[in-house]
Amino acid sequence: MNRGLSVGSPFALELIGVGRTFGSLVALDNISLSIRSGERRAVLGANGAGKTTLFNAITGDFPPTDGRVILFGEDVTRLPVHDRIRRGLRRTYQKSLLFGGLSVKDNLYLAIRGTMDGRFSMMRPALGDIATSQARELARFVHLDDRIETEVGDLSHGQQRQLEIGMVMAGAPRVLLLDEPAAGLSPGERSQLVEILEGLPSHITFVIIEHDLDVALKVSDKVTVLNNGSLFREGSPKDIQNDPAVQAIYLGEEHS
Repeated sequence: MNRGLSVGSPFALELIGVGRTFGSLVALDNISLSIRSGERRAVLGANGAGKTTLFNAITGDFPPTDGRVILFGEDVTRLPVHDRIRRGLRRTYQKSLLFGGLSVKDNLYLAIRGTMDGRFSMMRPALGDIATSQARELARFVHLDDRIETEVGDLSHGQQRQLEIGMVMAGAPRVLLLDEPAAGLSPGERSQLVEILEGLPSHITFVIIEHDLDVALKVSDKVTVLNNGSLFREGSPKDIQNDPAVQAIYLGEEHS
């Protein structure tokens, strides 16, 4: 059955009047936006603006109380999280969700197996197992091929964030939601993150929440600014950077 209303839509992700309340608290208020397939979108806003709640509504962690979420033309508003994942939606979180006692390779391997048929099999991987070779490819993509046998607990914070991106790349994702991937990174680690994001395949759409404006504006095609749970501004990185109202509230004089 076709659940969507926009078959053949050029948009990877559409939000139509999305709202989210927690009791009397309005966390999101009538958010509507459209993100094209392959687009790189940044979402900015002060703490409490509703950015992570927006991601939760898209992924189904906390489904919207109003409005609709459309993924590649299909209405997924009421689908559970795992069904959205099967449709190509992936997400990172503000706090790392990694298997700390396992190696980089094992973390990537488990992420890949989790998207495959027979993922609950207890059999050891055979020689030449495709998931193992894919894990090595992902490690190389996120610049961790020289740390592939290293346990996660022995990685730097920045390397752990790189590993998270590798894990959400498992299983042919179509839309990535990246929640503050540059938080706590050194300048060198931020440069590596930018290189990884700019190297993503052009067909993959990503939406990034980021307080580091140098990262957010550098990797995005378009920027959405939230304020108190509402849509405040949308525009190109240059438009947003030069907007006096955005400068006053979010960017500060150093970005004027």
